[in-house]
Amino acid sequence: MSNRKKNTPENHIAISIDENALFKTISKIIENRKNRAGSLANREVTLMYWEVGRYINISILGEKRAEYNKQIFSTLSRKLVEKFGKSFERENLYRMAQFAKLFPAFRYGPEILKAKSSDCFFV
Repeated sequence: MSNRKKNTPENHIAISIDENALFKTISKIIENRKNRAGSLANREVTLMYWEVGRYINISILGEKRAEYNKQIFSTLSRKLVEKFGKSFERENLYRMAQFAKLFPAFRYGPEILKAKSSDCFFV
């Protein structure tokens, strides 16, 4: 004779799952993480634009206005657009340089990130 217990209703533990609550909780987790990822991506793009503008202002232009600015921006823009897309068109490079001039020191980084979307310099 076997010592095995028979499968009777008393031997099974009833698990009740509220599927709607499960769906809502998991949906909230997904939405929160997607929003956070978007915020972090926007932060990095903003800092990238600032850094590009700062590099243009300091290294290329030497913080001076010169007649060859147009040529530098045009040449650089063509190459950058080819490699990285329309975000680096000539007019946007000018805006990046202006942006970096408005916030000349890196210590202003957090202030850049607090700007309202309506204050955005980029198209």
